[in-house]
Amino acid sequence: MTDSQQDRERTLSVDERAELERLRAEVAQLRAGPPAVGGAPAAHPVARRRRTWPRTVVAYVLIGLAALLAPLAVVSVWARSQVSDTDRYVETVAPLASDPALQAAATTQLTNIAFQYLDVQGLTQQALDALASSGRVPPALSARLDALVVPISNGIYSFTEDQVGTLVRSDVFADAWATANRSAHDSLVAALTGETGGPVEVTGNTVSVNLATFITAVKERLIARGFTLAERIPAVNAQFTIFQSADLPKVQQGYRVLNTLGFWLPFVVLALIGIGAYVAPGHRRALIVAGLAVTAGMLLVAVLLALARRRYLDAVPSDQLPRDAATVLFDTVIRFLREGLRSVALVGLALALGAFLTGPSVTATAVRGLANRAAAGVRLGLSRLGLHLGGVTSRVAPRAGTLRAVAVAVAIIALIVPAYLTPAIVLWVVAVLLAVLFIIAVLAAPEPPPRAARAERRPDGLAPAEA
Repeated sequence: MTDSQQDRERTLSVDERAELERLRAEVAQLRAGPPAVGGAPAAHPVARRRRTWPRTVVAYVLIGLAALLAPLAVVSVWARSQVSDTDRYVETVAPLASDPALQAAATTQLTNIAFQYLDVQGLTQQALDALASSGRVPPALSARLDALVVPISNGIYSFTEDQVGTLVRSDVFADAWATANRSAHDSLVAALTGETGGPVEVTGNTVSVNLATFITAVKERLIARGFTLAERIPAVNAQFTIFQSADLPKVQQGYRVLNTLGFWLPFVVLALIGIGAYVAPGHRRALIVAGLAVTAGMLLVAVLLALARRRYLDAVPSDQLPRDAATVLFDTVIRFLREGLRSVALVGLALALGAFLTGPSVTATAVRGLANRAAAGVRLGLSRLGLHLGGVTSRVAPRAGTLRAVAVAVAIIALIVPAYLTPAIVLWVVAVLLAVLFIIAVLAAPEPPPRAARAERRPDGLAPAEA
């Protein structure tokens, strides 16, 4: 070893020298090949591959199956939440009552239904004809009364539409909407299972909502505003179409399958990933592949969801539900599904990145070294503040690996426990886990030498004795 190499090694810290020696030992071991066991010659690399390939195939088949089932698990959890959890369902549809596009569509629908039973134009024509035949109107004016039929009818329609719109935009409608959807929850289950009846009805390939409750509210409001003609509106069972597609039977069949598998499927996916990573000869690489595969599965479902959205919008009759209202309806109903897809995709990325950073690659080693130096810097700062943690370090350092494993296990449990996973929960759990791991690194870092001893060291990192 030359003098320059010796000088460079003297400038390394204790941790850096230990890491360098460990890497040199690993390189020497790899060059020499695996040691013989019991005096027998070491196995040839080809022979080792022949012995491990069955485990590799089984492991990656399990991981591939988990990646295929993961999107189905997310969809099944979302489907079950919309059916079995009434509060979750109401939380899903509640924003629709305050959306301008849906309010405009509901206002138009309710106004048109009311005018089907009022015949305002016919009544206006009869009234003007009676006025003209009464002889109280000059003949010249009487001949022009017919021209007032349409403007008067349009004025009454505008008045009615304004009253309906005011009702739809009020808190009364929002409360009625939430109450109606809460009571309609059982009917939604019936729609998905193929049964009929209730506020949500299935007829052939069409799913619709019964507007009888809202029409009654409109009738009462018009009467209260002095429009007594609204008393003629009977009790009707008008339908508001929200979905129409020849694929409805397939959706119902898919729901029945998801409802059966929904509870167990997420646990099956976790078990497959765990068993696959355990069986694989390279556990770390298997976890990286599993995380990336799960993330890719979530992205694929997101693409399929975008295609389903377009197909749904094309299937909704434009004369019954405007396209902007149908868009809001679809996006609102599936927003928790999109949230679940994003959450699981983040979990997959966190798993892959975490497994990668624990590996021997140059990037992973550099990141860990940076974290260790940051922990040592924090420890030095605490020491300068008079906070010496030598006693804590003596207990934490030997158990640092165990503590890190416990922290990771707790993080996994924290991701499993919530009934509904959200991206915010995933990010918070990952952030807290990183903070805990950094605290463990700080507590496990060696106690800095006393200040006086550091002052005796030369600026080039060499102690006076080494000079």
